[in-house]
Amino acid sequence: MDRFWTGDYYNEGVGGKDSIFDKLKEECGVFGVFGHPDAANLSYYGLHALQHRGEESCGICTSDDDSFHYHRGMGLVKEVFDRDRLEALTGSQAIGHVRYSTSGASRLANAQPLVFKYRGGDLAVATNGNLVNEPGIRKELEEAGSIFQTTSDTEVIAHLIARSPKDLVEAVKEAFARLIGGFAFLIQTKDRLIAACDVHGLRPLVMGRLGDAYIFASESCALETIGAIYERDVQPGELLVLDKDGLHEDRFAPMVRRAVCAMEYIYFARPDSDIYGVNLHSSRKRMGQQLAQEAFIDADIVTGVPDSSISAAIGYAEQTGIPYELGLIKNKYTGRTFIQPSQELREKGVKMKLSAVRKVVAGKRVVMIDDSIVRGTTSLRIVNMLREAGALEVHVRITSPPFMNPCYYGIDTPNPADLIASSKTVEEIRQAINADSLYFLSETGLKDSVGGHDDEFNRGLCLACFNNDYPTPVKFEDAKLTSCGCD
Repeated sequence: MDRFWTGDYYNEGVGGKDSIFDKLKEECGVFGVFGHPDAANLSYYGLHALQHRGEESCGICTSDDDSFHYHRGMGLVKEVFDRDRLEALTGSQAIGHVRYSTSGASRLANAQPLVFKYRGGDLAVATNGNLVNEPGIRKELEEAGSIFQTTSDTEVIAHLIARSPKDLVEAVKEAFARLIGGFAFLIQTKDRLIAACDVHGLRPLVMGRLGDAYIFASESCALETIGAIYERDVQPGELLVLDKDGLHEDRFAPMVRRAVCAMEYIYFARPDSDIYGVNLHSSRKRMGQQLAQEAFIDADIVTGVPDSSISAAIGYAEQTGIPYELGLIKNKYTGRTFIQPSQELREKGVKMKLSAVRKVVAGKRVVMIDDSIVRGTTSLRIVNMLREAGALEVHVRITSPPFMNPCYYGIDTPNPADLIASSKTVEEIRQAINADSLYFLSETGLKDSVGGHDDEFNRGLCLACFNNDYPTPVKFEDAKLTSCGCD
């Protein structure tokens, strides 16, 4: 996440076009614990491991079989929680959330987990993703008398559950069956925890074990952080219920077509995470190797744009024999260094975040590996930065196909008109970013690099942002375009 202290708290109201960088933004992250006496502290460390998925707000809700205890706040996990607040969150089960607001609606009211009271007692909900048909469901509920307190998709789920005459599990199954979109949900009552993924598995969710406790997380790296053992991924359309009798495996709908978001593999997830058995670092290395096979260029060094492209740059270098060098260095502390930056500093934002190593790139022909080009503005700045540092040539290689279409499943994408690949050819993009050459990884190369499910359509990936083939049937003109379910 490339954000700043722009107000009273970190990342206040900064999103979309207002961001210095035109990188795609992570969605959100969820973390859950069932059956561990130190649930709050485990959630704290788990959310810290998922911080890259959302930096605007976070929260934890615990249950001690008698009542809920929860705290939510704006900012980073380490900012929102201290020892006293964590000690107040007693109980052996918890759900937590880190949030990124894709439309800039940074409000505490939308921070998750959202906590509700209804006839069945207390209910807490946390989600990662976006419900494409949420506007229609919200309108229906409002016309039936529901009063909403937030603009979050998550609240729609709570209303659907509360209005159902069925027991909790059946009400949840009935509610999820109505949803269209990509989501990973954690739902908590005083004595139960429910986990579920959308029918396409667009948003990842894994289950692990820590002793007798069950752990859920958006990425497996969070399991490693707390010492939990990975058990398996939650399957598309699956509903897992944990109570005093243990784990109950159920479904709210059959899986029609697995379509895991390809950008999770390309960019979003941490390189030490695994999604459906595929390690992200390894798959990104293969993307770099595949790029070298598809678009070799004679050069002196290979460098990657930190951090997500480092693995691919290593793969490209290994495949070609061209030395890998740290030609670009990321300043990880930009957010704390530049408080209330002036417009002049904002315009020089890339140099706040990235620096070219002059003695590495000067006089060299450089292959620059990056994961995507959204608007093209950041690519132009980085290419020019390398040139200013003395690079003789800058050849850009991208580990994804051209990003041409908006995402409706929880990724912050700009208006389609602002996606440079939607209106320009590769050659026109090359000219726009001032590169000597430009190549995007082919769809076939991407699918081969990820591997995954050989017998499934698109190897079980969603490639809609590249090829306009959306896995869900929906009237997108009625959908929220640049929003996630946390917004």
